[in-house]
Amino acid sequence: MKGLLLRLSALDADAATAVRVIAHFEALMSAGSDAVSLVRSTAGLAQCAAGLERTGGRRVRFGPGGAALPGEPERVSGSAFFGDTDSGPGGRVWLERPGAPGPFDELVLEWMAIAARMLDGRRRAAEPPHAADPALVELVLSEREAVEDRARALRLLGLVPELPLRVVAVALAETGAAGAPPSPGSPGAAGSAGGRRGPDALAPAADGGNGAGGAETASAGSGHGAGPAPDIGVETVALLGRSGLRGSVRIARVGPLGAVLVQRPDGDPASPAEELRAAAAARPAGPEAPGQPAGRAVRSVRAGVGGLTGALDAGVSWQQARVALRFAVAGTPEEAVTDHDDLGPVALLAEIPAERLRARPEVRALAELAAGEGGGTGIAALAAFCRTGSLRQAAAELHLHHSSVAARLAHVEETLGWRLRDQQDRFRAHLALYAWRLSGTE
Repeated sequence: MKGLLLRLSALDADAATAVRVIAHFEALMSAGSDAVSLVRSTAGLAQCAAGLERTGGRRVRFGPGGAALPGEPERVSGSAFFGDTDSGPGGRVWLERPGAPGPFDELVLEWMAIAARMLDGRRRAAEPPHAADPALVELVLSEREAVEDRARALRLLGLVPELPLRVVAVALAETGAAGAPPSPGSPGAAGSAGGRRGPDALAPAADGGNGAGGAETASAGSGHGAGPAPDIGVETVALLGRSGLRGSVRIARVGPLGAVLVQRPDGDPASPAEELRAAAAARPAGPEAPGQPAGRAVRSVRAGVGGLTGALDAGVSWQQARVALRFAVAGTPEEAVTDHDDLGPVALLAEIPAERLRARPEVRALAELAAGEGGGTGIAALAAFCRTGSLRQAAAELHLHHSSVAARLAHVEETLGWRLRDQQDRFRAHLALYAWRLSGTE
């Protein structure tokens, strides 16, 4: 290509420029670039602002200096559409030249549209989860590192610093059938303790309990003599492998937790919570399967989903994910995966010290109920009813007949003195459930 350009330059400068344009886009397509790289490099090539917008999707605009441009373009000097029945709805690309279109703008737009169409086809293919370098993931999640270092780590992970992402925290959980919170100091509690720590708490602690080295200890201690303990990294990969998440998914183990970076195509803000719940529902039966020893604890995976943040502020989403993880309990997929966005102001409960939560009479009453005979099934019925507000929906979620759920709720009402048909009592019960679960995870 270089030799061809030299010969063409001697014969025809315009032909040489045209070849350079084509070579530029062929190199981008060969490298598997994303929308951000395509638009930014095109703006630099054309020396004017450029943009790309998919039908019903996110708009991407960059200036010739490489800076992202917000909002809509003021003046479009030329545009081209891309997309067909094979690659989906497509969209359009454009240049924003202040004056008249340049002599090669039409060629630039034609090849930009070709690259966008190829990129559109690639983004629709599910990308399998990728096990990432934990050191790079920790760097991305730390707010103490320089922005330049975080941006470089993101690029090395195959993520785009200019696009938003979400972080998911995954932990192993061992509970009884009631979905009771782990007692302080138990492996389940250790896995959730990150929700109380700052986003930079990634270095190994003196006792090895929170750093990468402590992950083996936390994992190994969770078996309770039931054979080899599961590895949180393996469990996280297994969960994400079943989820079929769209976008770039990077997985690493950070201390006793699995950390997952999820960056949707073109910065799509959709939460991965529902896909994770579907994956949790498809999880093969574990210790609950027939033939297991009676009374053995149920081992499962819990996940907390952080809010959407800029990739360079991933530490904020990581902190939110760990807070959401404290609200997640082993049980139904709806309870095993908690989205921080869905919690709203309830997330503030995580800031209350656990001893204060345990001192509440409602929390003590729930703890006593859970510890009693049949308490676990009552707690599960209470949680499902508070979440759905419907006896039949709660029964469907628990795979029980509605009369069975009604009997369990009647027992809860008699024991705790609540009238769950009353909206105020149901709200109080739901809040008490949150507090009871948080009381064992600090």
